[in-house]
Amino acid sequence: MYTSKCPEEGDSQGVRTRGRQRTATSAWLPAVHTYPMPPVLFWFLLYSCCLCQGRCHLYERLSELNTEFAVKLYQTIVSRENRTNLVISPSSVAASLGLLQFGARGNSFAQIEKALGYNVYDKTVESFMRSMHRELINFSQDTSIHLACALFLQHGTPISTQFTENAIQWANSSLQLTNFTEYNRTANQINQWVTRNTGGGIEMLVPGGHFGSGFSQLALVSTMYFKSKWKTKFSFTETQTLPFISTDGSVVKVPMMHQTAEVNYGQFETPTLEKFTVVELPYLGNTVSMFVVRPSDRSTPLSSIESNLTSKSITIWANSMKRIKMDVFLPRFKLESLSDLRTALPALGVSDLFDPRKADFKGISDQRNLYVSQAIHKAEIEVEEAGTRGSGVTAMVLLKRSRTPVFKADRPFFFFLRQASSGSVLFIGRVTNPLH
Repeated sequence: MYTSKCPEEGDSQGVRTRGRQRTATSAWLPAVHTYPMPPVLFWFLLYSCCLCQGRCHLYERLSELNTEFAVKLYQTIVSRENRTNLVISPSSVAASLGLLQFGARGNSFAQIEKALGYNVYDKTVESFMRSMHRELINFSQDTSIHLACALFLQHGTPISTQFTENAIQWANSSLQLTNFTEYNRTANQINQWVTRNTGGGIEMLVPGGHFGSGFSQLALVSTMYFKSKWKTKFSFTETQTLPFISTDGSVVKVPMMHQTAEVNYGQFETPTLEKFTVVELPYLGNTVSMFVVRPSDRSTPLSSIESNLTSKSITIWANSMKRIKMDVFLPRFKLESLSDLRTALPALGVSDLFDPRKADFKGISDQRNLYVSQAIHKAEIEVEEAGTRGSGVTAMVLLKRSRTPVFKADRPFFFFLRQASSGSVLFIGRVTNPLH
């Protein structure tokens, strides 16, 4: 950067002094000349700086909106379905709604926009999502993340060229033609698509005959599959069978993994003063971390922590936890959940999509009575010692007591997988009985 500094009037002594110093050192240090910055360059740099700051601010806002949607979706499904164990992928559901938003018009469009908090036609949104989704479809030997969404349309439905172009460029999405009157064939087609687009991680999404009759139908399908290795692995030899206190107070024996490592850890409390602890366990590459949230007091129900969850609280946890060496105990578990979004999304204000009288998808096709007849979401996650799927015999050993602080997930907890670059919640779920 060019700089210019002029001495004040009467500062001739200062000028001479600087001149002598420069002469004395000129034998080994070249003279540095400063020039006034050209006005055009100054304004260009100022504009670039403001533009960069503005974009960063917008990205932060989009990250907050994504997290807010994730929290609301999770809380809605937990409260409505009353499941003991649950896992969903809010990022996958949001990508699917974004795909639908391209084809929605009128109130249908407005409801999706309000639920997500953004407009998919906004260039900043497009740039942010493209960056986030680029990471989600990359995979390596150590990490595999597959996000996919598709819109299955009835054969013979005339499709807008513009919508097709938008769909191809949005996330890892696609349009698929099918015949909903052939129930088993449609189910097989969807299952095959899911298997291909999750790297074989999810083999079946819907059973045969899942679809009802009707000609003008849309089926929205979203999936997320994640497989990775821990940055610090849990040792197979240190896995023990330990008690886990379920929601109803019953005690079950579960394989409890253990590691001693430096982790991010924090102690917090809700507005109603229920205390809880949070630990962050990173995966290889530090692109994704699992946050495990557990009530501090055994008598505090998990729901009291979940109900106070917000996008801001997640950001606060991520930014305020301290690095500390700890003994971490986490039960081995595997979760898979199939969710019908036709019950969850209306609770978030997205209802017109499923009503043949109100749905407006003229952006997809001019054909009337086009509505979403199915909205299916499936997520799977498996947590093991290495972080990946595998099998092995675990030796049951007793760990020696030490003065190292301990985090033990021996009671109901919830967790979420957060993408470091975007702050987006890829998965969020709860475990109230690791054996179920």
